[in-house]
Amino acid sequence: MTDRWYRKAVVYCADIDTFADSNGDGCGDIRGMIGRLDYLARLGVTCLWLNPIHPTPDRDDGYDVTDFYNVDPRFGNLGDFAELLHQAGNLGIKVIIDLVVNHTSDQHPWFQSARSSPDSPYRDWYVWADHAPDDRKQGMVFPGEQDETWTYDRTAKLWYYHRFYKFQPDLNINNPEVREEIKKICAFWLQLGVAGFRMDAVPFIVEQTEPGNPNSPKDLEFLSELRQWVQWRKGDAVLLAEANVEPDELLTFFGDAGGSNNRIHMLFDFYLNSRLILALAREDAEPIIDGLRDTPKLPEGAQWATFLRNHDEIDLSRLTAEQRAEVFAKFGPDENMQLYGRGIRRRLAPMLGNDRRHVELAYALQFSLRGTPVLRYGEEIGMGDDLSQDGRNAIRTAMQWNLTANGGFSSAKKQDLARPTIEGGDFGWETVNVTLQRHDPSSLLSWFERMIRTLREAPEVGTGTTKHIDVPAPTSVLVHRADGETGTMVFVHNLGSEAATLDLSSLYPEAEQPNDVLADQEYAELGKCDKVEVAGRGYRWIRLRRMP
Repeated sequence: MTDRWYRKAVVYCADIDTFADSNGDGCGDIRGMIGRLDYLARLGVTCLWLNPIHPTPDRDDGYDVTDFYNVDPRFGNLGDFAELLHQAGNLGIKVIIDLVVNHTSDQHPWFQSARSSPDSPYRDWYVWADHAPDDRKQGMVFPGEQDETWTYDRTAKLWYYHRFYKFQPDLNINNPEVREEIKKICAFWLQLGVAGFRMDAVPFIVEQTEPGNPNSPKDLEFLSELRQWVQWRKGDAVLLAEANVEPDELLTFFGDAGGSNNRIHMLFDFYLNSRLILALAREDAEPIIDGLRDTPKLPEGAQWATFLRNHDEIDLSRLTAEQRAEVFAKFGPDENMQLYGRGIRRRLAPMLGNDRRHVELAYALQFSLRGTPVLRYGEEIGMGDDLSQDGRNAIRTAMQWNLTANGGFSSAKKQDLARPTIEGGDFGWETVNVTLQRHDPSSLLSWFERMIRTLREAPEVGTGTTKHIDVPAPTSVLVHRADGETGTMVFVHNLGSEAATLDLSSLYPEAEQPNDVLADQEYAELGKCDKVEVAGRGYRWIRLRRMP
């Protein structure tokens, strides 16, 4: 196996339809994405994660798939996608795609065949019940938008299971033919050149659904099968999974009881994410310290993926009701900013009041924590949200490139855009766009480029160990270190608004020539580290020592 590249990666998450439109039809496309790869390379991105690319009725932003072996014609064709992989590879950027195999669209030929006849070869590819299951009002992923998880199909004269919307029937993981088909799908895209998959809804994929049992068992061995299959097909391919489960369940998704990493390579760290948001709301580092302490030690080769914002709402379901109320009061006080009573449907810049120092602090903190950082498109320029859009679409507006019509996203008429642009105000494309920030060396975009370059010079952040340093300090200040074969970095982040002075002299015996490699401002030289100052909303990344 080649070097575990994913442990040193910077992942950029984007939707093709919101990124760049090359032909003026109002929808972003693959050619448009190809034209912006140099932008991603300059930013420092090494892995591009694309949200669903397959043909779809688009009732759930592409997560309702009708053909797993093709590209949605709105985006282009397989030839265009192969060219995207080639051009990205030329720039040192790997591409991973969403693997959405918990369910299909109800328009998928498999389901249409399955419902048509008991003799259909696809009937057992889905999960059916003769009678309405007792638990059909439980387990909804989208409470308030879903009424049940079982729906009666008049054609089949049976009830079918759908963990998500009723137009997304679940595949039957107990069927060996379904397992083989999922493997074939992976093999197809790996052969085309993708570097791996972000697996959607993994706890539900492995759910062995039993009608009437709200706690159906999980077949985690399928993840071992899939990992082995993928690894034999492409040695350095990666599986990055969404598994928002209790902390004591996490390790089972990484590997079996033997303690090896033989299932998922990477998991999004939802547990730490919710505590990061709580810490920012409280201006108190304690929730982060708890998050670092309480997440389990990973098997060799396994990795966390850290994030502040992704393509969904900020999920606060792992917080207590009181903690959730604190975060809502600070970052989502209006009901229109909230989703399902458990999350916030805003981008980070408006959540933080468009305070540049606060935004920098938040991302400097995320990128310094153990794991691989994931960045949502537009966050690097401080894009806003459109709360007039339904649900999660509030943060799925078009990328803002320049001062031309539609922010340079598309030459189409405004009413023909597949995704709206944000106009006017503090976050409109007239004010927030790539070109304006490209010409400003002090812009947020310039800062992100500098910060990511600095991270690339500190591989111990992704590959080493992370430990909170307990020194006398205000509760608003987090001090932690990353140790690896390449040396040691020390990070100081002040979540509060008041300046602080710390005594880090206990670290000085380890130091060679301690110096700031990234900071919110120019500080005095560190000397013996006995008087380390940090401004309110300030941060300092300190190179303590470098190994030869």
